[in-house]
Amino acid sequence: MTKATAARRIHIAIIGAGHAGLCMGMRLKQAGLHDFVILEKAATLGGTWRDNTYPGASCDAPSFLYSFSFAQKTDWSRRFAWQPELLGYSTELAIKHGLLPHCRFNAEVARIAYDETANTWTLACTDGTEIVADFVIAAVGQLNRPSTPPIAGQSTFAGTQFHSAQWNHAADLAGKHIAVIGNAASAVQFVPQIAPLASKLTIFQRSANWLMPRKDRLYAPRTQRMLTRFPGLARLYHDAQWFFFGEMQLTPLMKQVKPVQALARWKSLAHLRRQVKDPALRAKLVPDYPIGAKRVLFNDDYYPALSRPNVELVTDSIERIEPAGVRSRTGELHAADVIIYATGFKSTDFLAPMQITGRGGLDLKLEWSKGARAYLGVTVTGFPNFFMLYGPNTNLGHNSILVMIEAQVGYVLDALAKMKTRGVKRIEVRRDVLEDYNRSLQQDLARSVWAATGASWYKLADGTLTNNWPHSTIRYQRLLREAKLEDYDS
Repeated sequence: MTKATAARRIHIAIIGAGHAGLCMGMRLKQAGLHDFVILEKAATLGGTWRDNTYPGASCDAPSFLYSFSFAQKTDWSRRFAWQPELLGYSTELAIKHGLLPHCRFNAEVARIAYDETANTWTLACTDGTEIVADFVIAAVGQLNRPSTPPIAGQSTFAGTQFHSAQWNHAADLAGKHIAVIGNAASAVQFVPQIAPLASKLTIFQRSANWLMPRKDRLYAPRTQRMLTRFPGLARLYHDAQWFFFGEMQLTPLMKQVKPVQALARWKSLAHLRRQVKDPALRAKLVPDYPIGAKRVLFNDDYYPALSRPNVELVTDSIERIEPAGVRSRTGELHAADVIIYATGFKSTDFLAPMQITGRGGLDLKLEWSKGARAYLGVTVTGFPNFFMLYGPNTNLGHNSILVMIEAQVGYVLDALAKMKTRGVKRIEVRRDVLEDYNRSLQQDLARSVWAATGASWYKLADGTLTNNWPHSTIRYQRLLREAKLEDYDS
């Protein structure tokens, strides 16, 4: 290796400059650890809120739940923040906490390999550069690789087609026939925005969603000033929403508490009856699975958009795509000038497409051939000094993911501090600890509402639930309050 291409030596390498990576960077600096780099594959930071720029993109969790406890934003403009404000929050954090000098953009990590002799990790980027680090913290998230299902005839389509997470802002939608394939979280947000523009909008629905009232609203300037002047009030507001919105209302849904499920179902169906007067359309919008088994959506304008005269909801499956549109299995051709795929992400392929090789040449892809798993969602046997944020079984269906990320970041910091204090250079979670943890976790998941339905982005084809956490965030915080080095080999 020539001097020009010599690998850069660093103490800690963080992969990803979304909320998780930024949180890790901020907390490292607060702990007095400044020898780290944040590697980001894109040209700018922001993660989810950089990538998803479709019309109406916003957060499902209330704005005050989408702030870190140590960096509470007090001047949110509305109850459910939209994408520009969420991205702005990330940028503000990076600037305020001096993270930009630590960020290396356009640095996509292709391969990571552990050197047992040197006890270091070598990270190879797609541009040919390398970094050697003592610790690696993967903060790439679960929803960063758009999934477009293979449909016969896609390449023959004569019009414009794109995924909602890769929105084509140059596409002129005015007066066009638009086909939307998929109807979940992103679709319910952008459909109301584009419906008034389209000559005809056809939505292909595979299964209906459980929708709850969103009740979004702008915060009055007086409220913003008061919360900014008294940060304690903002913190109290955050905690009240976290506890009552998530822990009290939605946690019982995933645990299949019958009275709570019945109440939530009634509330959702009442919302549907209020907003959709056509009985035939309403019947198409009633899910055939228990409430909570798939992501519960919060929205007030999707149902009214479906009732527009220029909008059609199609529940027939798709046969193929043709140059002039989408043909359903009934034989009907639905004309389209534009196709938008609202088909989600490759959510179960954790850390892909990176090739990660651990101790003894262990390939993480093979280790996870039957599904991704990690101790506390953070560490994996065979991969020393390697941590994950928002890893396997840490996704939520009931609260803000930032709560989980903060717990994970605190756990990593505690592990690093204890290693330094005890003079430990290497930790690797014990196989028996990981196996016992995952066995208990899967038993709890088997009793959850997510196990009571078929395909979802939470699970593999065989039904294994790899994404979600089956308990309260309070329980998760308690488990990650301290890193117990006795759980690890060193």
